[in-house]
Amino acid sequence: MIESIKRIWLIPELKQKILFTLVLLAICRIGAFVPVPGINAEAAVNFFRYATGGSQNLFQLMDIFSGGAFAQMTITALGVVPYISASIILQLILAVVPSLQREIRESSDQGKRKISKWTRMATLCLALLHSALFAKYAVQLNESTPGIIVPEIVNVTLFGLPWLFYLIVMATMTTGSLFLMWIGEQITEKGIGNGISLIITIGILSSLPSTMGTVIQQLNLESQEIGQLTFSSLVVLCGLFVLITIGTILIIQGQRRIPLQYARRVVGRMEVQGGSAYIPLKINYAGVIPVIFASSFLMLPATIGQFLGKGNWLGKVASAFSPGSWVYVSVYVLLIVFFTYIWTAMQFRPDQIASDMKKNGAFIPGIRQGKPTEEFLEKTMNRITFAGAAFLALIAVLPSLIGKLLTIDPNISYFFGGTSLLILVGVVLDTSKQIESHLLMKRYDGFMKRGRIRGR
Repeated sequence: MIESIKRIWLIPELKQKILFTLVLLAICRIGAFVPVPGINAEAAVNFFRYATGGSQNLFQLMDIFSGGAFAQMTITALGVVPYISASIILQLILAVVPSLQREIRESSDQGKRKISKWTRMATLCLALLHSALFAKYAVQLNESTPGIIVPEIVNVTLFGLPWLFYLIVMATMTTGSLFLMWIGEQITEKGIGNGISLIITIGILSSLPSTMGTVIQQLNLESQEIGQLTFSSLVVLCGLFVLITIGTILIIQGQRRIPLQYARRVVGRMEVQGGSAYIPLKINYAGVIPVIFASSFLMLPATIGQFLGKGNWLGKVASAFSPGSWVYVSVYVLLIVFFTYIWTAMQFRPDQIASDMKKNGAFIPGIRQGKPTEEFLEKTMNRITFAGAAFLALIAVLPSLIGKLLTIDPNISYFFGGTSLLILVGVVLDTSKQIESHLLMKRYDGFMKRGRIRGR
């Protein structure tokens, strides 16, 4: 492993990409410690812990995704949730409007720029909406617990509303969210790995020290009393941690190989008759994207409801969708399966694969070329996608269910399993694959010596 790390630094291009990514991720974390002007961060954190202590709450999940920025009411409190929500909306629109999808596919680079422009505009609108609701929530907290907002700002009112405070919160939080979006795009384009996923991952990892502190605080091995976290509960959590890590790796890297036969193959300037190969169909073609999309999709309506309070029907809906409830788990599972199929359908093109096979003289034994091959690939992919989506959903919700049954602190169960761990393992695998490809291109071995193709 040490030798592999040394090889990374011997490639100037790869070293530059990694350093560029690390610097931008460090800048992201700086924003998590800069409170919104007029907010008393210490008072906000104390109230947040008091309000959410012991119960599973949507705000706790948002705080984990933002790396603790939400509880401190900082300029990056919204995180990349508005960007992910905008991406979901755009993907759903493309899925239900085939003509628009075809137009974007045919225009290639121009279509990508158009999608990027629409996504940014939608992100701006959603960030303004979220920040306005956040400001309303902060004002409500300040009414019940004075001291969270500086009086000089909240006392400036117009028509009974503290317009100056609203303006400051909306401007700073929207700017912070758009800045994170820009950093994510820069990492994806010039760095290593998927920028948005890495920002979420670094936010989750930042909660590791506080989570370990909570474990040590709640775990008292010398006491005979049964506390909130017993030794047996910790053993169960550690076992889940190992199982979920292994299961995530198997699901993301697992594949079904469809055998191929070649009637003729062109190798260089020579034509070679016969030959065999295979098509690797991934069990989970979408990776951890369905988990991120499902979590963000549930956050949007539930966040609006909780911000507006429980005195209306939106508040009641939000309370029903609180993490850990059976409604939340059921909808979460359905959304993971739904987004897995949507993403796979948009990325996997059986018609293109069948066309390329016909051009190269390849065929699946027992299946005719053309339309029958396309139908076979589509049917096979649907079957393995369902298996992958089902296992992905099971891994995502299992720790929450066990944590609720064992009455474990949600912050602990969220980190040691489920959504957080799935994202962590998935992003690490994706980033390591990109580093692996750079090493192989430069004629180096990859991270792991076993099972890797040595560069020639």
